[in-house]
Amino acid sequence: MSRRVVVIDAGVGNLGNLARALSHVGSEPEVTADPAVVAGARCLLLPGVGAFRPPRERLRGELEESLRQALDDGAWLLGICVGYQLLFEGSDEFGSTDGLGLLPGRVEKLPETVPLPHIGWNRLIPCREHPLLEGLSEAYVYFVHSFAPAGVPDEAVLATCRHGREFAAVAGRGRVLGTQFHPEKSGDSGLRLLANYLELAHAGRS
Repeated sequence: MSRRVVVIDAGVGNLGNLARALSHVGSEPEVTADPAVVAGARCLLLPGVGAFRPPRERLRGELEESLRQALDDGAWLLGICVGYQLLFEGSDEFGSTDGLGLLPGRVEKLPETVPLPHIGWNRLIPCREHPLLEGLSEAYVYFVHSFAPAGVPDEAVLATCRHGREFAAVAGRGRVLGTQFHPEKSGDSGLRLLANYLELAHAGRS
């Protein structure tokens, strides 16, 4: 079975590092911004770093339409860092910007009572059993962010982390999943999560 995964190039992200991590766990990554390739994909990743608005604007139009078409056709999607934030209803970073609305909740700034950005290793606390988190009980993973989802319903939160406030470090609904941390920078734990995601997407489990 092909282990192909399409990495959506929204103009920002550690695409080289992520592609290497995906190759390491046995997948065939294809980095692209071609709407036709995205529309025909079964397994998708949406990475991102930096601010929310630039990749959101890049996704508008045909690329967003192709992403929604792929999801309608049964594709799986994993958002990473800002790519994860894009999955929610919107963000308050530099004013209000709408998100893709694939997951419930909004992205808000972490409290300024703690150092920002939140950079470094922190503990991941699973909230429920989920195939994406298999083998990751209270793993330490690597974060780089100042904003995080808020108001995410409990049923969509798969794991949390605390930095100033508790936030959804991993969330998902159906075939749409995401992580606030960077799997490609999180050592063996990050590689395990990517491998779990590939297994989910290519086996069709949920």
